Amino acid sequence: MEFLVCISKAPDTTTRIAFTDGDTRFNEEGVQFIVNPYDEWYALVRALEIVEAQGGKVVIAAVGGADCDPILRKALAIGAHEAVRIDVQPQDATQVAAEIAAYAKGQTFDAILCGKETIDHNSSAVPAMLAEHLDVPCIALATSLDYVDGKAVMTRETANGIEKISVHGPLVLSAAKGMAEQRIPNMRGIMAARTKPLQVLAAQGAAPGTSIQRFALPAEKAGVKLVDAENPAELVRLLREEAKVI
Repeated sequence: MEFLVCISKAPDTTTRIAFTDGDTRFNEEGVQFIVNPYDEWYALVRALEIVEAQGGKVVIAAVGGADCDPILRKALAIGAHEAVRIDVQPQDATQVAAEIAAYAKGQTFDAILCGKETIDHNSSAVPAMLAEHLDVPCIALATSLDYVDGKAVMTRETANGIEKISVHGPLVLSAAKGMAEQRIPNMRGIMAARTKPLQVLAAQGAAPGTSIQRFALPAEKAGVKLVDAENPAELVRLLREEAKVI
């Protein structure tokens, strides 16, 4: 089995958000970046579990500059066998999907796994775009993945219950909670990651499909008005006259 796992860097969840260049760019100064948790905890770990049971290898791929190398090394320390970095600063999901697809077309991966979304953009767009480029099925928000009799068997939660899907042949999957459990790299993995292959490839020149005009933070929340439990009439007045919801 050979898997490609798409990896992206994301700001640590405790990061204070600020913008620069006229509010057109996220200010990365002083920010600690991590492997996007959905990519790491679910997609990468499940691919490793299958390879450990059935044999094969896991290749990780990221689109970005040299600042992505530490997160790729972290994923290698967890257990990935090889890493590929496509050397261009990503602008949007359209560009990222096109660049990864251009690399994957020349390979023989059984499946491409992504996290369900990135924690900084939350668009969930790359897996579907990637599948479209490669003309393979896309299974979104899968909560399990197994291989039975040469077929990929997946489950996912829907509004109507649990859906079970089987696919014969290559596919793209976006992994959601339940797919696997987080792994902490051990010292042996950290040391091995230093010598594992990290290939840097020139970008194919895919164009972004969007442009940023301006970022803005949400408006600050207004103060809370506390109403005494013994005064329901005042609560009704506030809901009617100030909140205007009744």
